[in-house]
Amino acid sequence: MTRQTFLPIRKLTEQPYSNILGFPKANKKQLQSRIKELEKLKIKSVCFEGATLIGKLHVLGKGYVGIVVLAKQNQKKVAVKIRRTDSQREGMKEEARLLELANKVKAGPKVIQGSKNFLVMEYLDGEKIFDWIKQLKGKGSTTKLKKTVRKVLEDCYKLDQLGLDHGELSSITKHVIVGKKSTLIDFESSSTNRRVSNVTAASQAIFIGSGISKIVKKIYKIPPQGKIIEELRTYKNEQTRKSFDNVLQVLRL
Repeated sequence: MTRQTFLPIRKLTEQPYSNILGFPKANKKQLQSRIKELEKLKIKSVCFEGATLIGKLHVLGKGYVGIVVLAKQNQKKVAVKIRRTDSQREGMKEEARLLELANKVKAGPKVIQGSKNFLVMEYLDGEKIFDWIKQLKGKGSTTKLKKTVRKVLEDCYKLDQLGLDHGELSSITKHVIVGKKSTLIDFESSSTNRRVSNVTAASQAIFIGSGISKIVKKIYKIPPQGKIIEELRTYKNEQTRKSFDNVLQVLRL
C-alpha cells in the first residue's frame, strides 16, 4: 500500500492545490479566507487521493455543491467537503444539519463540524458500491452482496421513517460506500420537504436500473421486475415495517 502524503493547509494557496480549495475559480483573498476557516476547524493537512480526478489531483468525490478531500483534523483522518465557489448554496451548515439528522438513525458518515465553506465528516475507507459489486467473485459472493444490499435498504427504510429524502439514490452507484462501515454518502440533495422515496429509489437502482442490476443478476437470481415493482408500489403507499419486510422478501434478502 502506498504511503499517504499529507500537505500542510498553507500549501493550498499554491498551484495546483488552489484549484481544489477554490474550485472552480477563486482569488487570493478568497483562498486566504478559506485557509483561516480551515484553521478554525483545526484542519492541519490534506491528502490528494481518491478515485476522482480534477486536473492532475485525486480527490474522494466531486458534486454540484462541493469537492471532498481526505484531511487530518489534529491527527485524525477526516473527510472534508469544500464548498464550490460557483455553488448556489450560501453555506454548508444546512447540509451538516440534514446529515446530523441521518446520523440519528446511524446512516451516513458522522458529522464532525460544519462552517460556511466546509463540512468536516468521518472518513469512510471503502469502495463505491458499483466498483465493489464488480469485483465480487467466487464462493460467498451471494452472501456478501445480500448482506450489503440489505444494510443499504435498512438505512433507506430508517430515513423514510425519519422523513428525510436522500434525493440521489436513483443513481446509487456513487452514493454508497462499502467498507468496514457500509453506508449512504453525499446528502447534498437531501430534504425533509418532499415525499421520501429512499427505499423505492435504491431498490429500483440496484435491481431494475441498468448498470448495477445487470451485475447483481449474474450473482444471484432475482424475481421478475413486475413482482418487485408491485411490492415497491405497496410499500410506497403504506411505508410500514410489514410492507418493507415484504420488499426484502421478494428481493430474497
